[in-house]
Amino acid sequence: MTEMGKIGSVLIEVGKEDTSLKKEITSMVRTIAVLGLCLCLIVVLIYGIVKGDWISGVLAGITLAMAILPEEFPVVLTIFLALGAWRISQKNVLTRQVPAIETLGSATVLCVDKTGTLTLNTMTVQLFCVQGRFCEHDGSGTQSVPDSCHELSEYAILACKKDPFDPMEKALLQLSEGDFGNTEHIHKNWELITEYPLSSELMAMSNVWRSPDGSQLIIAAKGAPEAIADLCHFSDKEREDLQNQIDVMASFGLRILGVAKSLCNLSDLPSVQHDFTFTFLGLIGFADPVRPGIANAVRECYAAGIRIIMITGDYPRTAQNIAGQIGLMNATSCITGSELAQMSDEEQRRRLRTATIFARAVPEQKLQIVNALRADHEVVAMTGDGVNDAPALKAADIGIAMGRRGTDVAREASSLVLLDDDFTSIVSAIRLGRRIYDNLKKAMAYIFSIHIPIAGMSLIPVIFQMPLVLMPMHIVFLELIIDPTCSIVFEAEKEEPDVMTRPPRSPHERLFTKKTLFLSLMQGFVVLFVVLLMYLYSIRSGLSDGQIRTMTFTTIVLANLLLILTNRSWSETIVSTIRTPNTAMRWVFVWTLLSLGLILAIPALSNLFRFELVSAGEFVTCILAAGVSVLWFEAWKLWNLKSIRKDRQRDYQVL
Repeated sequence: MTEMGKIGSVLIEVGKEDTSLKKEITSMVRTIAVLGLCLCLIVVLIYGIVKGDWISGVLAGITLAMAILPEEFPVVLTIFLALGAWRISQKNVLTRQVPAIETLGSATVLCVDKTGTLTLNTMTVQLFCVQGRFCEHDGSGTQSVPDSCHELSEYAILACKKDPFDPMEKALLQLSEGDFGNTEHIHKNWELITEYPLSSELMAMSNVWRSPDGSQLIIAAKGAPEAIADLCHFSDKEREDLQNQIDVMASFGLRILGVAKSLCNLSDLPSVQHDFTFTFLGLIGFADPVRPGIANAVRECYAAGIRIIMITGDYPRTAQNIAGQIGLMNATSCITGSELAQMSDEEQRRRLRTATIFARAVPEQKLQIVNALRADHEVVAMTGDGVNDAPALKAADIGIAMGRRGTDVAREASSLVLLDDDFTSIVSAIRLGRRIYDNLKKAMAYIFSIHIPIAGMSLIPVIFQMPLVLMPMHIVFLELIIDPTCSIVFEAEKEEPDVMTRPPRSPHERLFTKKTLFLSLMQGFVVLFVVLLMYLYSIRSGLSDGQIRTMTFTTIVLANLLLILTNRSWSETIVSTIRTPNTAMRWVFVWTLLSLGLILAIPALSNLFRFELVSAGEFVTCILAAGVSVLWFEAWKLWNLKSIRKDRQRDYQVL
C-alpha cells in the first residue's frame, strides 16, 4: 500500500460521533413533546366531558400544546451555531464542522506546531558555522557573508529550488541579493541536471548541476545536520563536535541546516545520495521570530485552565528557547520523537500529563500524541498543515488546519481552518466558543423559564374550571417575543467577565446542570406564582373575564421582558447589564411594548384578543407584579457575587 493509501485508511478508521449537546437537546425535545401532547389530549377530554364544549376544549388543548412544545430548542441551537460560526470567522477562523464550536469551550489541551503558528515562518539567515567557527550574517553590512562562509553559502544556494516556496530556501536565495551576489560564487548560468528529493528515510536533498565549461557534475546537498553528517560518513568524534555546534546555535532559538558538496563524472550518476562522496561544509542557522501577542495568548490559555503543547521538528534547544520566549510552562523539559517512539502506551499517557515540548517529532507521531491525550480524558485541539497531519487532525476533538500553508487533505480532515495561521486566533476562537455556549445556556434556561407560566396559565384554569386566560392568538403573540429573544437577543450578549478565567467545561457536563435546571424552574414557577396571584386578585376584585385576561396577559408579557433582562447575565445584576448595549434586545422591547399598547388601545385588536380596558392603577399593579417576579433572582446574583469576592479575598490572603 502507498503512503497516501495508508493515510486514507487511517482517515476512514477515525470516526466522529454526535456531540453531547445535540444528544441532550434531541432527548429533551422528544421528552417534552410527548409530555405536551399527552397533556393536550387530557385537557381536551376534561374540558369536553366536564363542560360538554368540545370546540373550546380543542382550543384549550391547542393552546397548552403551543405553550409546552419546545419548538424553539432546535431553532435556537441551529441559529446560535450558525451565527457562532460567523462570529468566529471574524477572528480569522473558518468553521468546517459546526459541532467544533461547542467543543471549543471544553478544550483542555492545545497541541500546536511551532513554525508558522507560534512563529512568523519568515526565515532570515542569522548565523554560519564553518570548521567550528561561528560567523554572524549582517544583511545590512557591506560584507553580509564573511569570506570564510562564501563556499558554505554558495552550495547552500545551489541546493535550493530555482523557484522555492520553502521559507528557508527563500532566505538562502536572499543571500544572493546583497553584496554576496556580486561574487563568483553565484552561478546563474549553471544547468540543473537532476534532483534527489527529501524522504522520510533521509532528511536531506541534493541538486546536481553542470557548469558551462565543466567536465564534472557539481552536487550540492542540504538538510538536517544529522542527515548531512550521515551522507559525509562522520566518525563518532566528528558527530560529537557537530552536536556541540548544533547545541550552541539551537540555544539561540535558530533552525539549523547542514550543507555538503560533492563531484561526479558526467556519465556516472548514482541512484541514491549515499553513493556520492560528500564533503561537509558547515551549518547555517535561521531566525524565525515569534508572532506578536503570543506570550499574552499563552498567559490567557493558562488562566483559562488550558495546557499548551508545542510540537516541532526542530532541535530540543531551539524549541526550548522559543518556549521560554512565549512563556510556556515547564519549558526546560522536552520529549524527542525518538523517545516517544520507544514509550509504551501507559508511559506515553503518564509523560503527556506534564509534557510541554515535543522536538524532532515527525507528523505521524501527532496521532500518537492525540490518542494518548484522549485516552487520559483530555479534550484535544491539534494544529496541522501537511498530508501526514490529516489522521491526527481528524482524531483530535478539534482539528485545526492552516489556511495559508495547509494542504487540501489537512483542511478536509479538520474541524476548523486557521485563515491567518496565527495562534492568537485560536485563543480568540476558544473565547468565542465559551461565550457562545454560555449564551446558549442562558437562552435555553430562558425558554424553559418562560414556558412554565404560559403552560401553567393554560392548564390551571381548565383543571379548576376557572375563566380561560390564554387562547392560541395569545400564545402566538408571546412566541413572537420569545423566538427572536432566545435566538438573537441572547446570542448577541457579550461574554461573562470570567469567561477566560475559569476551567474548561467538562465535555460530559449537560446543558441543563442541576444548578441551571433548578434556577430555570425557580424563575418559571415564581413568575407563574406571581401571575396566578394577579389572576386570582382580578377574579376577587370582581373584574370581567376580559379584564381578568387583560391583567393576567399584561403581567405575563411584562414579566417575560424582565426575565430577558435578568437572564442576560447570571453574574451581573440588571443595573449592570442595562448599561451594556444590545441592539436586538432594544428592538424586541420597543416592538413588544408598542404592540401591547396598540392591542390595548385599539378596539378591533382588543376584541381579537378578547381584552377589555383596565384602569391605570390596575396597569401599574401589573408592572409591579412583573417586577416582583424577578427580584429574588437579582438578590441571588448579589449574594453570589458577594460570596465570590470573599473567596477571592481569602485566596489573595493565602497567597
